[in-house]
Amino acid sequence: MTYTREEIVQLDKRYVWHPYTPMQEYIEHGEPLVIERAQGSRLFDQDGRSYLDGNSSWWTALLGHQHPRLVAALKAQADTLCHTALAGITHEPAARLGKELVAVAPEGLSRVLFSDNGSTAIEAAIKIALKFWGQNGRPLRRRFIALDDAFHGETLGVTALSGVEVFRRPFADVLMECVHVPVGQDGYERAFAAAERLLREGADEIAAVVVEPMLQGAGGMRVYSAEYLRRLRALTQELDILFVADEVFTGYGRTGPMWACAHAGIAPDILCTAKGFSGGLLPMAATLASERVFDGFLGDASRALHYGHTYCGNPLGARVALEVLAVYKDEQILEKAAPKAEKLTRAVEAFAGLPGVKSVRSLGMLGAVELEGEASGYLGRAGWRVYEEAKKRGAYLRPLGNIVYTAPALNIPDADLDELLFIFSESIRAVLAR
Repeated sequence: MTYTREEIVQLDKRYVWHPYTPMQEYIEHGEPLVIERAQGSRLFDQDGRSYLDGNSSWWTALLGHQHPRLVAALKAQADTLCHTALAGITHEPAARLGKELVAVAPEGLSRVLFSDNGSTAIEAAIKIALKFWGQNGRPLRRRFIALDDAFHGETLGVTALSGVEVFRRPFADVLMECVHVPVGQDGYERAFAAAERLLREGADEIAAVVVEPMLQGAGGMRVYSAEYLRRLRALTQELDILFVADEVFTGYGRTGPMWACAHAGIAPDILCTAKGFSGGLLPMAATLASERVFDGFLGDASRALHYGHTYCGNPLGARVALEVLAVYKDEQILEKAAPKAEKLTRAVEAFAGLPGVKSVRSLGMLGAVELEGEASGYLGRAGWRVYEEAKKRGAYLRPLGNIVYTAPALNIPDADLDELLFIFSESIRAVLAR
């Protein structure tokens, strides 16, 4: 039985609860895209119309959709082993992926804990930090430091790290303690001084500093200084506080190098990766740790990390993630993305100083334009007007309030990138002209 577009939308509005969606408005007025298939940098609806995927499907499809090597790897693995627990069992895809991931990771990261998504990867880092200090002589270290405008995921523990109040406020009275420090996108000296003062005063109680290196995603596509990141890392080393790099969005070349930490020449104690990690095919994530952190869990059974997920190290996800790394190497993904990133930056910078534009920013394969709006933050509506204009023109550009951004696949064909940037620019100009 084949469902019509109208039937699918009717079923959807009757049964499905969408993420980040005011559901009453959606049910009464929403006109969703009904996507039937995807290929490369495009999504195709039931009527055969294509839409350029301007955010690589929530930042996951870094190699585009249906990359033939990833699909082939998935099919081949499905023929032999789709899933088994990773408790008292191992298998080739997980073991090999651990080795290959460590090989490309920042220096000093040598152990890999698998999980399902970015939120659980960060949740694992939180639990690792707390138990590490609790059983290694510093039990008072129970607090966390994160950055203003931070976003690290959706689980309750991770929500505590969020600097976006619309996500944090409803749960504030049940969250663990986390203090947020300024980043200073327009000048880091005063911001770093404030962070330094807080860390030095509270060092005996701070378990970890958690950051999105260089680029804060859902908090507004905020770009900050490599020097700030470098000095913050040096301070945590001096004070012996764990440093956690959330590379869920920034990793795998989104900002240029494989890891955004490379902009500052640093390596964290713990690194979290997801999204592009499995090429957008399957839910898969990893939390990497240094040997020192890993050694802190050795000993009798009470010292073990009692944390894991049913699909931890899933063979399908692990095999695809292995192929992602191979494609990055064989197809020179990072090297070939560099000129595309320059083109994207030029398109964004063309809006600097225009009436109605608050700011512009770019880093690697990410470009963002922040518009003036009657409301600020995530609930701003200016970006949604651009979203509607882009949809008419054949591109999917999901905004963050008043912030319109594009984060396409790293290997998007040049012709598709040109078209996407044209739609991006024309859609913004149409809204500014009103």
